[in-house]
Amino acid sequence: MNQEASTRPPLPDHLSVDPRSPHHVAAVFQHDIGIRFNGKERHDVEEYCLSEGWIKVAAGKTVDRKGKPLLIKLKGAVEAFYRAG
Repeated sequence: MNQEASTRPPLPDHLSVDPRSPHHVAAVFQHDIGIRFNGKERHDVEEYCLSEGWIKVAAGKTVDRKGKPLLIKLKGAVEAFYRAG
């Protein structure tokens, strides 16, 4: 096991990329993380919950009145991991 792997924080059950979210953990985003949804790696995930089995992704180019992308929730098998780097 290399030194970098031992300094990574554990991946939380619920994580969001939005810094204003209560589920945002800045220490996790200092590392390259990946999300596998139903066996396929996704690069467009805005938020996930492992225990409830869902991810949230942007719904096309649609934005809300604050200019943030509208998110849709997809249910399935979710796996979060640190990418080897």
